[in-house]
Amino acid sequence: MKVGLAIPPTVTDGGVQAIADELGLFRDENLDVEYVVLAGAGALLPQLLQKNITIALPLPETLLSAHKAGEPPLPVSYFYNAGPSNTLEIAVKADSDIRALADLRGKSIGVGALTWGTIPQTRALLRSVGLTPGRDVQIVAVGVLGAGFHALREDRVQALNFNSTWIDLLEQEGVPARRLVYPPSFRRMVVNGYIAHRSTLDDNPGLLERFGRAWTKALIVCDVNPRACIEAFWRKNPSARPQGDNEGALAANVRLLQRWIEPVLRDETGKARVPGAYDLDIIRTYVGEMHRFGEFDSDNIPLDAYFSDALVPGFSKFDRDALIARARSLP
Repeated sequence: MKVGLAIPPTVTDGGVQAIADELGLFRDENLDVEYVVLAGAGALLPQLLQKNITIALPLPETLLSAHKAGEPPLPVSYFYNAGPSNTLEIAVKADSDIRALADLRGKSIGVGALTWGTIPQTRALLRSVGLTPGRDVQIVAVGVLGAGFHALREDRVQALNFNSTWIDLLEQEGVPARRLVYPPSFRRMVVNGYIAHRSTLDDNPGLLERFGRAWTKALIVCDVNPRACIEAFWRKNPSARPQGDNEGALAANVRLLQRWIEPVLRDETGKARVPGAYDLDIIRTYVGEMHRFGEFDSDNIPLDAYFSDALVPGFSKFDRDALIARARSLP
C-alpha cells in the first residue's frame, strides 16, 4: 500500500508513523505501508485518480476547488479526518510590525512550493481583509523547513505560511514568531485527511478501515507516551536527532508532539473526538467563505460524496485499555 504525502514528515506526524512501524501496528492489520512524498497537495490528487497510490494525505482545498458545478463528483473521498482543526499558520518574526493579516500589504508570504494546497486558503484569507493576492501581497515559493526559515531570516519574505509544527521548529531555532489571527470559519476548518479512490472505498473498505484503525492506535500511543514516539522517529531518521543536549531536545520535541496531537484527539473543550470523523457543518461554512472570497466556483459542492464517515466505527474496534498499558510500558 502506497500512501502519498504532500510534505516531508517531521517529528510529530513522523513520530506517529515511526511508532506504528516499530510496534507492528500496520502489520497487525495485515498491511505493508510505504510512504511517498510528492511535490505538494496538487500532485497527490492526479496520482490518486490514476491509482498510482492507494491513499493520500492532502489538504481538502485541492479537491474542493477542482469540483466543477453541474458535473459528477470526482471519484475520490476522504475517509479519515487526520486534521480536525486548522493547524496552518501565517507567522511573522516577533519583532515585525505586522500584527494582523491586513498588515501584510506590500509584503511577501513564503510557502514551500506553488503546488501547495495551502495557497487557495491563503488567497481567500488575504481577500477577507481587503488585500488582493499578487497585487497587494506576493506568495513566494521558498522551500520547506530550513530553506523557508532562512528566507524569513533574510527578509526575502516577511511571513511564512507553514503548519504549526514547522513554526514551532522555527522558534526552536531561535527565531521568535508571531502567529496572525485567522477568522473563526478558517480556524475551525479541517486540514489533512486520508483520502482514497472511490472504487477502493466501495470494493475494499476493509483495507481502509484497517489502515485507519492502525493510525488511531499509533495516535493513542503517542498521546500516552510521546517520548517513545520521538525516540522512534529519531531511530528511523538519525539525521533528525539533535546534537548535544539530548534530554533538553527530547523535552522540547515532546512539547511539539503534545501540542500537535492535542487538537487531533480532543476538541476545544478537551472532549475526546471520535477518531477519523468529519463535521460537515464546519466544512460547509468554510466552503461558503471560500466561495465568497473567490476561490471556489460554487458553494454547492457535494460534501457527502467527498467526505465519508462510513468506516469511522471500525477505527476504534480494539482494546484501548490494553493499548494504553502497552504504550505506558515502552521505554
